[in-house]
Amino acid sequence: MFFLSFAARLPACAPRLRKNLFVLFTLALLVCAAQLEASAQSLERELSAPEHVTVSIRSRNGRVTVISSEEQQRKVTIKATSPGAAVAEGDVRSTVAGEQVEIDVRARSERDRIDLTVRVPAKAKVKVVSEAGAVDVVGDVVSAEVSTTTGTIHTDVPLDVAEVNLLWQKSRPRFLSDVTLPKVSERSGGSFLIKGKLGGDSHTKRTERVRLDLTTERGVMLINVDPSMVPSDLRERQLTEAARAIVRSGNTDLIDAIRKVSPRFFGDYEQTLTARQIQPTLASHRSSGTAVTNIAPQLVRVNASVTDRHGRAIGGLNSSDFTVFENGQERRVTEVAPTSAPFNLVLLLDVSGSVEDRIDFIRKAARDFLGTVSPQDRIAIISFRDDIQVISNFTTDRTLLFNRLNDIQAGGGTALYDSLAYVLVDTLKPLRGERTAIVVMSDGDDNKSFVPFPSVLEALSESGALVYPLYVPSGLIPESSVPQPNLTLDPLRTRYLTITSRAAEEGQRLADASGGIFYSIKRIEDLQKAYDDVVTQLRTAYTITYLSDASAASERRIRIRTNREGASVRLSTAVNVATP
Repeated sequence: MFFLSFAARLPACAPRLRKNLFVLFTLALLVCAAQLEASAQSLERELSAPEHVTVSIRSRNGRVTVISSEEQQRKVTIKATSPGAAVAEGDVRSTVAGEQVEIDVRARSERDRIDLTVRVPAKAKVKVVSEAGAVDVVGDVVSAEVSTTTGTIHTDVPLDVAEVNLLWQKSRPRFLSDVTLPKVSERSGGSFLIKGKLGGDSHTKRTERVRLDLTTERGVMLINVDPSMVPSDLRERQLTEAARAIVRSGNTDLIDAIRKVSPRFFGDYEQTLTARQIQPTLASHRSSGTAVTNIAPQLVRVNASVTDRHGRAIGGLNSSDFTVFENGQERRVTEVAPTSAPFNLVLLLDVSGSVEDRIDFIRKAARDFLGTVSPQDRIAIISFRDDIQVISNFTTDRTLLFNRLNDIQAGGGTALYDSLAYVLVDTLKPLRGERTAIVVMSDGDDNKSFVPFPSVLEALSESGALVYPLYVPSGLIPESSVPQPNLTLDPLRTRYLTITSRAAEEGQRLADASGGIFYSIKRIEDLQKAYDDVVTQLRTAYTITYLSDASAASERRIRIRTNREGASVRLSTAVNVATP
């Protein structure tokens, strides 16, 4: 040990110094051990409970998750954790009196707050009082009575036969529900109420109904909805042109997302469409990273790029140069579109209010890109803010495109997800099976879409289009202002405070799912470098068509080899790629 060897070299006249060093060294070890123990410490407690129990929880500024299950017969278990200071026994008080279990959590600072997970028996009654923390109630409860100030309330409980009483005391309602709820009514004093019965009939007893009594001042309510599927704007509003096109496309997942946000306006628009105008499609749910597209019952098309050891594109490859393995089995390659084949490129431009003062820069950047891509590539330009604006359909006429960029109108919200979904199911739909790519120039900050990000990601995996997000941070909210967004008090609400971090993560996921590349633009000069690289990537992209096994349609794992020595084949992160 360093201490022993160092102490041994001290002069004999320094015994006191040796002793003091030993004491300091020992104290340092004890402090380190104590810090490690405290950082890992959480509190767990199990309480005996009667068969019919009411669990009441008070937690002013922490998250609360209540899970009801059959496994919790006659017991209530408590687990308290903190992203900061360790949880002490006295921080969580719990008592059992008859059929009542009460849990009270001591309020602490945001950094040291206490998050609670409580498991209760099936058919329990649950009561939670909170302020800013998110509250989740999951499982087969008899009733859930929840109150917050700004905290999100999320439930996932049986609602076949239920009674709901949802109250917003100081704001217009923001909610999303997987079941059809009664109409919103405005009350005196500026509060809003959704009240009524779901399912059952006139003979259904009140005791047979699951009760939801949820009250918040300004929070969001999610009724049996996955929180990850919540769109940016929960206000019910008229459908945009992008949303109407998505409804006409027949993509059931995207349509359902729009229906949940604006059920009344969705119903009004749906009634104007004839049966032939809506073309139902079935989404094939598989890993969003599989960059493949079905183009015929037995054919699958894959986008792949081939580079040498120095990252330079390898051209001139044909069908005999590739070997495709699907789920471990070799498949026959039927066609390889060479790198010289033209692309259909969509330039998707964010012209919302967050970039309004940079509209001249956006026009110049778009023109620079037009001057970089290959002359034979067909380009379409679509701008978006609250809604999409088709600047130009596909054309090779660069002069026309240069002039049309003057038509861009800036300002308003940012419906990035809706715009991406529109391009996937409308603009690119007639080109299914051709080489397609989307270049997105945005700050990545969505605040107006009907469609949530996971639904866009699923639609992307079905399209076969390459996506190249070029994200230029707006600078409105510094990323450093929230250094640990995953530890924030209420993830749903505070995600809007971490725009830069979220945009980068989602941009990377879009690129990975499609086989494209994500570019985070830090300086103006980075933009032209990104353009040059996108063009290089497009020219290294081969489109490989192979004969697939129909039984593998639900889940494919694809591996591609090339017979060129030192060559590297890249698909997307979810596909197993092999090099010789």
